Formats: sequence, C-alpha cells, structure tokens
Amino acid sequence: MNQLDALKQHTTVVADTGDFKQMGSFRPQDATTNPSLILKAVQKADYAPLLAQTVAAHSGAALDELVDRLLVRFGCEILALVPGRVSTEVDARLSFDTDATVARAQRLIALYQAEGVAKERVLIKVAATWEGIQSAAALERQGIRTNLTLLFSFAQAVACGQARVQLISPFVGRIYDWYKKSAGAAWDEAAQSGVNDPGVRSVRGIFEYYKRFRIPTEVMGASFRNMGQIQALAGCDLLTISPELLAELAANNAPLPRVLDAAAARELPLEPVSYDEAGFRFALNEDAMATEKLAEGIRAFCADARKLDALIQSL
Repeated sequence: MNQLDALKQHTTVVADTGDFKQMGSFRPQDATTNPSLILKAVQKADYAPLLAQTVAAHSGAALDELVDRLLVRFGCEILALVPGRVSTEVDARLSFDTDATVARAQRLIALYQAEGVAKERVLIKVAATWEGIQSAAALERQGIRTNLTLLFSFAQAVACGQARVQLISPFVGRIYDWYKKSAGAAWDEAAQSGVNDPGVRSVRGIFEYYKRFRIPTEVMGASFRNMGQIQALAGCDLLTISPELLAELAANNAPLPRVLDAAAARELPLEPVSYDEAGFRFALNEDAMATEKLAEGIRAFCADARKLDALIQSL
C-alpha cells in the first residue's frame, strides 16, 4: 500500500488545485480552489478555451459576475471528477464586508444550482477575518456550507467553532514559512520538522480542542510544503494537498500510521475558550505570525483577483 492509500484510511484526502485534469489518478474525495489556482489554470493552453467560452457565453455581464461564472465553471468540471465537495472562494476584496460576502456567496450557490449542482456539494470559502466568520455564520444558518480559509491562529479557529462553520483550513506551510523566516540563521530544520513543525503543532492544537469539546467543525490542514507535514497530520479530518505532493505520497510505499486521534483528544485536560469581537481582535493582534500572514494572504489573493479581472477584460 502506498502512502496516499494509507492516508485515505485515516483522513479524507482533498486535491488542492484548479487543474482538474490532474485529479483523476489520485481519486480525491473533495477538491479546493482559490483565486491563485484558478488564475494559474486559465493561463494554461488546456484551460484557455474554458475562459474564452465563459466570457463569450455571458458577454455584457458585469465583471464580477463573469468571474463568479468562471469559478463555477471550474467547480462543475471538478465535481464531475470527485464524489464529494468543491470549495469555491468569495472575492478576497470582500474580506472585511460581511453583507457583501453573504451576497456573493448566495450568487455562487445560485449559479451552481442553475447548473444542477446541489448546494451540499459546494463549500463557500471565506477569509477568516471577524467579518468573514460572521458572514459564514449567517450563511450556515441559510444552509450554505462554508470553508474558512487563511486561518493561522487558535483564536480564528475558536471563533469559527463558535460560529459552527462547516470546515476550517489552517495553513500549515505558511505558518512554517513565517517561523523559519523569523528564526533566520538560527532555524534548525531537523528540530522543527514532522510533529515539531510549527504549522503541524498549530493544526494539532486546533484538532485536539475541537475534538475535546465535540465541536463539529471539520479541520482540513492546508498549504503544505513537504511530505513530513502531511505525514505528521495523518488522522486529521481532511488534508488538502497539491498534485505534486499527492504524487509523492503515491510513489512512497513506507508505512504511514495515524498520528492524530480524536478519541484520545477527548480525554485531554483542556479549558474551553470563547471570544466576542473585541476579544477576538485582541487575541489575533497578540499573534504576530497570524496577523501578518492573514494580511499577506488577503493581499496576495486580491492581487491575483485583479490579474484575473484584467485577463477577462482583455478578451
């Protein structure tokens, strides 16, 4: 048994890509996309016709509607290949606007439903700002399931659990990147790898807290830099993995045991935590890594959204 098949025994494997033609050989349950992945995909020859067809079919539509239709087109193609769900992201430029995020999410779901896709097969991705979490709570009350992304801190995870969102995506690799850069020449890669990786430790803490207090929100580790991070999180509810790392797992026949254990976590001596808005903002501000990576992530997704806008306008 290769490590990809072994991982699937403990964890739901999700493909992290907009390149749906790569997915078939890995047989993931779900798939996730984001603005950067979609932008990367539509610049490939294989997907350029899909972009052109979408724009031509809806000429005269507003730019933001064309973007949403393109995202849904990719999502529908992906759902033809995976048995589970696809995550589709609301424009990151709305990350601090609760009402606009809700409206954009509702439109995405309506577009999916017009294509015959049940809303249960779609997770709406929203940045885990305070406003994003509140929009997700409102969407969940409407039966629209959400995936809270750009999640770097325990405070974000607690607030998402309070909001009873469907799923969170803690960014393992970007947490690792921050600590490695911060340490500079003092960074010891061997000592900070596997279960000691700062990104892995963050996800493990969130996973154990959720399981200890039976919070139903799913934990999906994301943004991996290496195999060791994935191996150290075997047993997490879900892991979303790039095609390149999926291929590495499939080529590795070494044993891959479960590391995270929900039953064991329920016995841990943890204390419950809760946040109101002021408490959340203070806790996030106290975490320099999370504050910086959240802001950086939103800026990067916004930059790629603008590039995608320009690409559409050029047709």
